[in-house]
Amino acid sequence: MTGRVEGKVALVTGAGSVGGIGQAIARRLSEEGATVYLGDVDAAGADARATEIGGNAIGLAHDATSEAGWADVLCRIVADRGRLDILVNNAGVAILYPIEEMTLERFSRQIDVNMTSAFLGMRAAVATMREAGNGGSIVNISSVGGIVGLARTHAYGASKAGVRVFGKALAMETARDGIRVNSVHPGMIETGMTAPLAAPDPEEQRQRIAAMVPMARMGKPEEIANCVLFLASDEASYITGAEFVVDGGMTAQ
Repeated sequence: MTGRVEGKVALVTGAGSVGGIGQAIARRLSEEGATVYLGDVDAAGADARATEIGGNAIGLAHDATSEAGWADVLCRIVADRGRLDILVNNAGVAILYPIEEMTLERFSRQIDVNMTSAFLGMRAAVATMREAGNGGSIVNISSVGGIVGLARTHAYGASKAGVRVFGKALAMETARDGIRVNSVHPGMIETGMTAPLAAPDPEEQRQRIAAMVPMARMGKPEEIANCVLFLASDEASYITGAEFVVDGGMTAQ
């Protein structure tokens, strides 16, 4: 099946990293016919990823933690295309420390980048989608860390759990508007964010991680992107307030 999001307008945040989940999502949406805006605080990275994707991909400088930044980006998209059909809240960081080393500054930064940015994005997107009156799809990238407890992920897990439940509550508010809100929960995915876990012995660490996963391997960004594509498309027209775990069975144990 091709053209699954043909003619739709999408914004993917945190899409400027090489080999990241955001880049993979933007590419899949573009391949299936959407005009895709790639937002990132790293404007050069967003432009570069958009250029790599080609034709219907546009890079934007976008600080997802800034209220004014969201207003500017949505105004730009509406001015260009007249509407926003798909928002993927993907921007995030993982700040992992033992509890005694988790300063208030670090904790606040974790919540700000992962959860506050998603709140700002959902609020801005809902207003834009309601004004257009065509419904829409919001997909929040959470994590298995937002479902189960993992060592040193207390702040990260709190931010991702917040995104998960916030989205569920918002889905109840927007269902009658035809605006669907769902979350995707990646497990161990091979990206720049998980690269530090592979040091100092990459192969030994890779095997240790794989041993935690029933499918015995780390996931690929494209496998997250395929799930997001489904939720963004009309194939998921009766799905809202749901969570989709893409973790090779890790949390089913």
